[in-house]
Amino acid sequence: MTATVSFASASDTREQKPRLQELAPGAYGYISDFDPNCGFVVGEEQVVLIDTRPTPRMARDFLAAIRGVTDKPIRTIVLTHYHAVRVMGASAFDEVQEIVASNGTLDWIRTRGQADFESEVGRFPRLFAGVEEIPGLTFPTTVFEREMTLPLGGGRELRLMALGRGHSSGDTVAWLPDSGLLFAGDVVENHCGVYAGDAYIGDWAGTLDAVRALQPRVLVPGRGAVLQGEAACAEAIGLTKDFLSTLLDSVRASIAAGETLKGCFARAEAAMTPRFGGWPVFQHVLPFDVSRAYDELRGIEHPVVWTAERDRELWQVLRGT
Repeated sequence: MTATVSFASASDTREQKPRLQELAPGAYGYISDFDPNCGFVVGEEQVVLIDTRPTPRMARDFLAAIRGVTDKPIRTIVLTHYHAVRVMGASAFDEVQEIVASNGTLDWIRTRGQADFESEVGRFPRLFAGVEEIPGLTFPTTVFEREMTLPLGGGRELRLMALGRGHSSGDTVAWLPDSGLLFAGDVVENHCGVYAGDAYIGDWAGTLDAVRALQPRVLVPGRGAVLQGEAACAEAIGLTKDFLSTLLDSVRASIAAGETLKGCFARAEAAMTPRFGGWPVFQHVLPFDVSRAYDELRGIEHPVVWTAERDRELWQVLRGT
């Protein structure tokens, strides 16, 4: 355990310049080194966004990138799930007529949206530059239970699928079947710390199996570089599973040994650092991951709501002196 690790991502001040990357005809990723990724698909009559950015100020850069390739109206936003770093930039897109999310995501917003927003602003100060412009929580106007199809014109479609609980209770992937392109949200990460503080960790492996069954050929992870080719996509899915199984196994062993939450954290850190410790945001996510695994394995089905105060208290217990 290291007392010098600053709270969450408070010391992360290095600006990341997202890159526009064409992934398939009319489909693009807006890809950072390890900030949250987003993207868009250009249909015959409109542009569909896959997530936004943390603030309207940051979303305006995304908008400028979109306008570099198309002047079609941006009518629809798809929310892969609800964490503030992905959705609070929505108000920058004033042509939007529809915001689509799963029922699980809508429930998430209603029950913990404001607390999550306040928590994330404290965890990621760099990502919330211009936070004062945010007009309020981003609510969907259209919700679906398991699957929804957005026609793109010309016989193309974007399929939205809630494949199961995992990173959150409302995870949605956006699948472009004609090109084998999957926007995975934070269900899959690519060599970046896997945040499980709001997760259903035991369910997540099955959700990842459902993602793998799609056999994506191009995959936009929540964080990290785009995966190209079926083998690379499958490897990233497997690594995400390995991260989570190592977390659960170490915390389960600690609970069996009668250790406290602090003991669980020490064991998990020792078990996970050799393989995953060099991944971006690993140091940030691990305390929250261990706390959620500890709760879930002791029978607390639903993640406890994080608040700015609870964040700090946990950090002091696990990473303080």
